[in-house]
Amino acid sequence: MILVRHGESEFNVRFAKTRTDPGLRDPGLTARGRTQIAEAAGFIADMPAAERPARIVTSPYTRALQSAEILAAHLTLPVEVDVQVREHAHFTCDIGTARSALARAWPAIVFDHLEEEWWPDHEDAESVSRRAAGFRGFAADLPDWPRTLVVSHWGFIRGLTRLEVPNAAVIRFDPMAPHPRGGALLRPVPAPDQSSAPGADFERTRGQYLPAPPAHATRPAGSS
Repeated sequence: MILVRHGESEFNVRFAKTRTDPGLRDPGLTARGRTQIAEAAGFIADMPAAERPARIVTSPYTRALQSAEILAAHLTLPVEVDVQVREHAHFTCDIGTARSALARAWPAIVFDHLEEEWWPDHEDAESVSRRAAGFRGFAADLPDWPRTLVVSHWGFIRGLTRLEVPNAAVIRFDPMAPHPRGGALLRPVPAPDQSSAPGADFERTRGQYLPAPPAHATRPAGSS
């Protein structure tokens, strides 16, 4: 399985300027974020044919959907939505867009399985860890998991793999590995200087609310 973190969002840029939550709900990608994802798509397209994904599964947040849309256009892949891989709900950017509005914005993608308001008001660290472990069990049971690409977020990827990754990072993920492990960074994005890293402080702030999962954690009984 391939994990891709969404590209740089408008929230990241605004936070870098103010160092406070700017109150921007479900933000989209910046021009730079779109370029980051297009470059990630090129990297994935250059993988050996047997390793390239055959479908895309994405979080329903706008920044993830826009990233998935770019990846799908470059790789000619279908896109599905799975609320399991959404971000840790803590900041204003983690308030989503209603299912009906998403369906109008992306008519080629099916949203019928989502609740109209599919995002929680707030999640604690333990809830994110349980959700990540549940997704690991779900993914391990998919017959096509080696050929699936998942577009997700910093907090969820961290909860799933313990990796803290930059925008548009490409990660190889083995759902059969013990939780919360199994991730390997395939495409690290070079760290820019502080002035051009709009998301860095924001992600460190999110990290204060999402402690690293314990190294000894295992897949919960009954997960599938």
